[in-house]
Amino acid sequence: MASSILFTVITLCITLGTVLYARRKRSALPLPPGPKKRAFFGNIFDIPQTHPWEAYMAWSKELNSDILHLDLAGTSLIVLSSPKAADALLEKRSALYSDRPRLPMLVELMGWDFNVAMMKYGDEWRAHRRLFNQRFTAKASLQYRPQQLVATHHLLQNLLNEPDSFMNHFRQWASEIIMAVAYGIDVLPSEDPYVSLAYEAVETLSYAGVPGRFIVDSLPFLKYVPSWFPGAKFRRQAKEWRKISTQLGDVPFKETKRRMELGTAKPSFTADTLNALKDSTEEYYTESTVRATSATMYLGGADTTVSALGSFVLGMLANPAAQRKAQALIDAVTGGKSLPDYADRDALPYVDAIVKEVLRWKNVGPMAIPHFLAVEDEYQGYRIPANSIVVGNTWAILHDETVYPDPYAFNPERFLREDGTLNPEVPSPDEAFGYGRRRCPGRHMADAGLWVAIASILASFDITKAMDEHGREIEPSYEFDAGFIKYVSLSLMLCSKPMCGILYSAPLPFKCSIQPRSQKMAELVRATGQEL
Repeated sequence: MASSILFTVITLCITLGTVLYARRKRSALPLPPGPKKRAFFGNIFDIPQTHPWEAYMAWSKELNSDILHLDLAGTSLIVLSSPKAADALLEKRSALYSDRPRLPMLVELMGWDFNVAMMKYGDEWRAHRRLFNQRFTAKASLQYRPQQLVATHHLLQNLLNEPDSFMNHFRQWASEIIMAVAYGIDVLPSEDPYVSLAYEAVETLSYAGVPGRFIVDSLPFLKYVPSWFPGAKFRRQAKEWRKISTQLGDVPFKETKRRMELGTAKPSFTADTLNALKDSTEEYYTESTVRATSATMYLGGADTTVSALGSFVLGMLANPAAQRKAQALIDAVTGGKSLPDYADRDALPYVDAIVKEVLRWKNVGPMAIPHFLAVEDEYQGYRIPANSIVVGNTWAILHDETVYPDPYAFNPERFLREDGTLNPEVPSPDEAFGYGRRRCPGRHMADAGLWVAIASILASFDITKAMDEHGREIEPSYEFDAGFIKYVSLSLMLCSKPMCGILYSAPLPFKCSIQPRSQKMAELVRATGQEL
């Protein structure tokens, strides 16, 4: 008995010693390369206020490293600038890298805790993600194509009638699809309350998500300060904005439940999953899981594809030859007698190439939503500290000239072989949808929606530069809203843990001309609208 105890003690001591030695050895490893740190402030003054992803990309090239370390007043920011690094950490070690940073203002005060994209990694997130994944696999997403096609035909009608309001029409298109898919609710042609609610939510979410805007994100204990306390304006704002997040989760969800009780609900994610829950006692999710997941897709579908369609229009202005070639190939398939359908996709690889280039060229998320590493790790001989914020520099990955020559040009043919078929050796811009277990689960549906919208617009309209009063072309700036503020504020200087916001990029307002390619195509669009 005594020898057994002695053996156990010795084994534990050896194991503990090995662990401590390995930890000490790992801690002795150097940090990844990065710009020179200043005392106390680190690199918070080095990050540009706009387009930081370009600065990170330049530093990666200068330091010849696909992984960077920046010190944000004591918090480590790790930037990954290659598919290899992103895959090695965010994919292959996703069990470590799938968490999110703490978001006191957004999640704890404004009530966005139900948003799957912001949830901390754990069992609750897994249940939501599983439900989302099961309903939006590549195969499962096929069931939503009728809704996408109907919304696209409505979009063509709107472009025909009011071409100058094309960005508003893109928003209407995206909202129509997501409301039909998530809730089985048809939106109004204009001033729809569900559309307005979604964009009000996006606006407050984007505002509050700016890093360093609210001191509570750096000093989380301030969330307990009473709203009447001097300087606690953020508490009063959060209280008002919480009403919007609650409405976004409740209003369409309750409407679908009401219609289910009346027997008038259309098939949708919400109705289908609630019916499955009612018919089974073994489901892994609850009604709350359904509410949160449907609200997440409601919010997520409200703006990202809108930005992508804006990029598409800019791409056609930047490369008119690509537009003409795509139109000729579409005409060869449809004969100009019908609008493209999903059945035509295999015969139109050039449109697929345009979709890929849209996602690569001006990617909606230049940097991925931040991941969070709770424990220390090691990569290629470098130490990655515990409690690091880790982001994929999607811009750098999708603008690597060794993979995509002349990366700043809009050139769909980079994805094609000489015979016009898709070239599998050229990587698809999958990074546009995120990384690892946090990759967008709705990417299959988003890709299908973009394809049919782009193919249909190309078949029906010519997109050209607008003219000024003197008959001269108006050249767009091709600039995008950076959607990012420098990681510095008084709160960061005072103390602590800077929050990383959600980085989002959208085209700045621009003018263009969208006109039907012919009277025949205009009549075809009108006829399609009459059939709906």
